[in-house]
Parts: sequence; structure tokens; C-alpha cells
Amino acid sequence: MPHDGSLLQATVVFLLAVVLLVPLAQRLKLGAVPGYLLAGILIGPSVLGLLGNPDNVARLSEMGVVMLLFVIGLELSPRRLWTMRRALFGIGSLQVGLTAAALGLLAYGVFGQSKPAAIVLGLGLALSSTAFGLQVLAERKDLGKPHGRLAVAILLFQDIAAIPLIAVVPLLGGDVSHADEGNWPLLAVALGIGVIIIGGRYLMTPIFKWTVGSGLPELSTATALLVVLGTAWVMEHVGISMALGAFLAGVLMAESPFRHELETQIEPLKGLLLGLFFVGVGMSADLRLLFGMPLAVLGLTLLLVGIKLPLLVALGRRAGGLNRAQALCLGVVLASGGEFAFVVFKLAREHQVLEQQVHDLLVLAITLSMAVVPLVMMGLTRQLSDAEASPPERQTDH
Repeated sequence: MPHDGSLLQATVVFLLAVVLLVPLAQRLKLGAVPGYLLAGILIGPSVLGLLGNPDNVARLSEMGVVMLLFVIGLELSPRRLWTMRRALFGIGSLQVGLTAAALGLLAYGVFGQSKPAAIVLGLGLALSSTAFGLQVLAERKDLGKPHGRLAVAILLFQDIAAIPLIAVVPLLGGDVSHADEGNWPLLAVALGIGVIIIGGRYLMTPIFKWTVGSGLPELSTATALLVVLGTAWVMEHVGISMALGAFLAGVLMAESPFRHELETQIEPLKGLLLGLFFVGVGMSADLRLLFGMPLAVLGLTLLLVGIKLPLLVALGRRAGGLNRAQALCLGVVLASGGEFAFVVFKLAREHQVLEQQVHDLLVLAITLSMAVVPLVMMGLTRQLSDAEASPPERQTDH
């Protein structure tokens, strides 16, 4: 950000880029996420340089991922998990496991990455974008259809799988001095989780009764923010990621009578901060790599989509009981990289699991995959529309 105290200028630049480019991307049927990424690339150091240092945006933009995980946790009531058990834990785990194995072995055997790097690469690239996938399905009015429900279950499992992956990445780095510096004893971790569990079970309901009873909407918003950011802060200070803290808080509030109140208050802020997260990713994209190593960047992008798409189509057909058009739609929607991959790879770079150039290549490849997928969707519109007319061969038990 500018050094002349121009937080206001940075905010204006961010909002102007978003207001101009996101509607343009939607008009071109690319979706909002490519619009945010394009806005970040345009105002970042690689193009116009209006916001010179992406790291200054990163801390605030992480709050978008934190709030996304909180909302995901809110959806994970035990009752819903049991209803979706086959698609969520069966097909979801198959997708992550098979994709991670294929990509990890490729990274280790063909590209010569170390074992820790291959593990991080495989699992990180197996994840798809929840924000992007749900938006595409909602725009096509497919969320209630068999392939839409299966896509939601797979995305939900991926989001759950991202939590332990984020926690494990620092351990793969083998940076003993950093680990000693940043990790508290296990007792502190257990105490932090205990505080969140006790607070979620016994304090949240009376607090929300009081805030809702006050009749002040801003007080409800402030309380919802306090719950999300407070739990994230507690977990960060005991040596666990903020994302895990927010996720735990969401799960604990999933059965609360004020769950919908919480979700309503958080949703607009989550959308804006998640948009800022994608803008920050776009700002960090190094376009010099794209022009300097175009074959490597485009090859990685096509490789990512080319491995994930057929695997997803095969799972949709074999395990999900979808017809050809529905399975193809499932595959296209989930074939790109995801927002948690950015978080995982950034952590891996900080803990020296990934080299800087590998990290930058992956960020560019995932960013381009999010731009490629809407184009593939547009190209296959006629075939994908067959999903509406053809009945599924065998329904999944969600």
C-alpha cells in the first residue's frame, strides 16, 4: 500500500477495480472469481502497480478464508453429515485421495520434487474452489440437481480435508528453530480448544439471546464478528491456524438456534473479504513467469485440469450414478484449483517446503485454471444442457 498514509487511496483503488472488473467478468459469463483475480493482477505490481506490495493486503484478505471456514462449519451439523455420509465421506475422500496420489506421484517422479513437496502439491492441487464452484452451480440453477448435490458434498469434504492439511504443512517443513519459536506446548493447544468448546456450548446461546433481544442489528453483527475473530485469535495464539479456530467455532454453533442469525450477519462480510483474498492472490501473480516461461505455466494449467476433469467425470459416473452430461458438468465445475491451495502453498513456501519459483508457478497455474474452466463450460453449454433432460442412472443417497 502507499506509504503516505493512503489507506483510503488503497481502499478506493480496490473497490474501483472490483466494481469495474467483476461485473465485466460476469457479463462475459466467467463468474466473479476470475473478475477478482483479474482486478488483483491489474492493480498489482506486475501491471499498473497501484498497490505495490501484495503482502500488505494478505493479512486482511486471510479474514475472508477464516469467515468462509466459519460458515462451512455452520453447515456441518451432525444430522446433515449423517444424511450426506456416502457422498461426503465416500466419494469426497475418493476424489481427494485419487487426485492427490496422481498429482503427487507426478510431482515426485516426473518433476523431481521432494517427498514433502510432492505431498503438499498433490493434496493442495486436489482441492477445488468452493466459492467458484458454488457460484457456477447457483448461476446454472444446478444446486438442487444430482450433480449439484454431489459437487456440494465433494467440496464440503475438500474443505474439511484442508483443515488438517493446513495444520500439517509446518511439520513437513522440518524448520526446527521456527517450530520451536512458533508452537506452544500441547497443553496450551488443548486449553485453547477447551476454551472454544466450553464457550461455544455454554456461553454463545445466552450471549446471542441478549444481543438479539436488544433490537440493535449492529450489536448482532459485532457479536458474530467477535465469535469468528475471537476463536481465530485464540487458536492462532496457541500455535494452530486461525482457519481451524473459525471452523471449530462454526461446528460448535451448527446446532445453535441462532445459527441462521450468525450466517446472515457474516455472509456479506465473508463475500467482501473473500473477494479481497482473490484480489490479493491476483496481485501476487508474477506475470513475468507467464511471459518468461509460457510453456511451463500453460502446461501446468492444462495438466491440472487434464488430470482432475477425467477423474471427476469417472467418479460421477461410477460412484455417483450420474449420466454422462451430469458427470461432465460435475467434472468441469470442480476441475480448477481452489482458494485453499493458495493458503496451503503460501504456508509451504514460508516453511521452505516449496521453492519460491515453484510457488509462483503454482499460483499462476491455479489462477489460469479458474479462467479456463468458465471457458470450457461455455464451450460445452449444449452438451451440459442435456443434464436437465436426461434422468440420472442411479441416485446417490445424500
